[in-house]
Amino acid sequence: MTVVSEDRLMTLICDTCGDSTTGLACVLPDAEVVWTLVTDLGWTGSPFASGPHRCPHCSLLPDADERTACDAHGPGGVLGIDHVEDVTVVTSTGDVDLDTGDTLRAALRHAADMGGDVVVDLSRVHLIDSTGLGLLVRAQREARERGATLCLAAPSAFVRAVLRTMRLDTVVPTFASRDEAVAHLAGLRSAAPAGRAAVPCGHP
Repeated sequence: MTVVSEDRLMTLICDTCGDSTTGLACVLPDAEVVWTLVTDLGWTGSPFASGPHRCPHCSLLPDADERTACDAHGPGGVLGIDHVEDVTVVTSTGDVDLDTGDTLRAALRHAADMGGDVVVDLSRVHLIDSTGLGLLVRAQREARERGATLCLAAPSAFVRAVLRTMRLDTVVPTFASRDEAVAHLAGLRSAAPAGRAAVPCGHP
């Protein structure tokens, strides 16, 4: 389902029930991006206008997206949580969306409880929607508030494009590999005095 746009107004159409709502779209670098509108109205789904999108009611239905899993895509979650050199590494997998958000949210909460820096390994993530983006942004903000740094590692070309379009690649440090992210955080800890506040520094 494609979002219908007219000037700065955009109409979201639910792929499940057909319900629609219209809102004022935030100006973003790409006119096809509707992430802010989706989030503001309580909808879920793709950050792009090409959908799919689900209204708040249908977002609560367990089979709202009627997705069929295949070898490359399908239900995702968290593959593992590792502790490497005082860094908690959360490895996500599959599609990070409404259906898998609770699993990633719990893993990120565990990582925050550990009190140190966090790396979210996205090397096995195929797709990410507004729910997944919101989880990462919230976790990054909470890490900064407690004086730590959250980094992303090895995002796919699709995920990199989403982060770039949303301008999140300038907010959340992103690295080509898990090892590179861990090494960067280790360098921050060794270079900074005790009690330092983490300063995000993305990979060029």
